[in-house]
Amino acid sequence: MKQQRNTQEAPASAPEFSLRLSSTPRGARLARTLAVQQLTEWCGCPYDCDAARAVALVTVELAANAVTHGRLPGRDFRLTLLLLPHALRIEVTDTRPERLPPRTASGPASADAASGRGLLLVEAYADRWGCTVRDAYTKAVWAEVNLSAAW
Repeated sequence: MKQQRNTQEAPASAPEFSLRLSSTPRGARLARTLAVQQLTEWCGCPYDCDAARAVALVTVELAANAVTHGRLPGRDFRLTLLLLPHALRIEVTDTRPERLPPRTASGPASADAASGRGLLLVEAYADRWGCTVRDAYTKAVWAEVNLSAAW
């Protein structure tokens, strides 16, 4: 099982990108684009490399979950990216700390289901993922995508 509930702190000098985005499908798509753009700027990897595809997929799934399950009317979500020595940490903070993701991704959704595969994809593409309740008002769902030998 890759998921962990407790977070390890990133080094103080780790490059960081953080931005509030609207809790809408458009905000989730923008989070995906910005994550890949930031990865390219920090690491120089091409947009179509395996690492960029993994970062895009994990980011949009975490952001879509924040929009779908973690949204309160009028409240945004926050995308935070941390460049660790061998991984990119993607954190999406939303406003529903009482709605935690399941400890393990559930089994496959039915073939005709329109949703239900997000955490399975995160688990498949991220090396580690978990959830941290920050305070009474927010939680962060995070995932780390390994970047070593990614391009």
